[in-house]
Amino acid sequence: MTMLAVPTPITEPPPDTERTPRPAPIPPAPPATGSNAPALTRLHLPRDTPFPTEHLLRARGRLPLKHPDRDVLRARAVEDNLPLANRLAWRYAGRGERYDDLRQVAALALVKAVDGYDPNRTTPFVSYAAPTIIGALKRHFRDTAWAMRVPRAVQELLLEIPAATEHLTQLRGRAPTSAELAGHLHVAIDLLWAAVSAGQVYRLPSLNESVTGHDSAELIDLTGAVDPRYGAIDDHLTLGVLVSALPPRQRRILTMRFSEEMTQARIGAELGISQMHVSRLLREALAQLRAGLRN
Repeated sequence: MTMLAVPTPITEPPPDTERTPRPAPIPPAPPATGSNAPALTRLHLPRDTPFPTEHLLRARGRLPLKHPDRDVLRARAVEDNLPLANRLAWRYAGRGERYDDLRQVAALALVKAVDGYDPNRTTPFVSYAAPTIIGALKRHFRDTAWAMRVPRAVQELLLEIPAATEHLTQLRGRAPTSAELAGHLHVAIDLLWAAVSAGQVYRLPSLNESVTGHDSAELIDLTGAVDPRYGAIDDHLTLGVLVSALPPRQRRILTMRFSEEMTQARIGAELGISQMHVSRLLREALAQLRAGLRN
């Protein structure tokens, strides 16, 4: 005789157990009037009780502008969403900026999002705050993270180069040429080179950075040298004083010979003297100048 198994009846839970718990209501606050306005600590928001940010900001919006509880609700909304700001900041970590700096940028953007959110709209606060924080992080990298001011178009192109290079390398089985990379990105090759060069100035090395990994040699020791033209400046200034002390005819001969590049014969014809006389006056003037420079 075949026995049929009787299925165990499924007992449905009571309706109350399937209900999603509702967030705790925000305690009401009496209005603050005159000198008897209550202190900030009057509105008590338990830390272990979750309050949706939309409810906090909606309650804040119903209070008068100078009501002290507005600051309490604002601070709680910021504190509750700091983990969101930190997670968004972590996405941009490892790109040359300290994580602590990125957290500060994200936190300031969160405060602006709390102040700018319209609680009367049905948009969730996260949908409004996340783009605000991400936009602030991107502006931080664009405007303050670079050591030198680089056009925005060049910065955006620089961010596209690594992904495009990896894609073309997998597609062709080799590293792409500059022309292939520029064609893939639909930019001129000069703009591509400008973006690659800009990537080298994102972080400028310190002049006190060690060259070999030891403290003995720093970059400043290998950068720059004494300009040899400094000595030429001293000679030029000294020579100007010595030339002004020469007789006018010798100064004229020096000008015609070295500035106007005239021959001695032509100089003699201009001054009405012989070439030998010009040569003698020129030798005397040069000898006097050399003696003055040596002294």
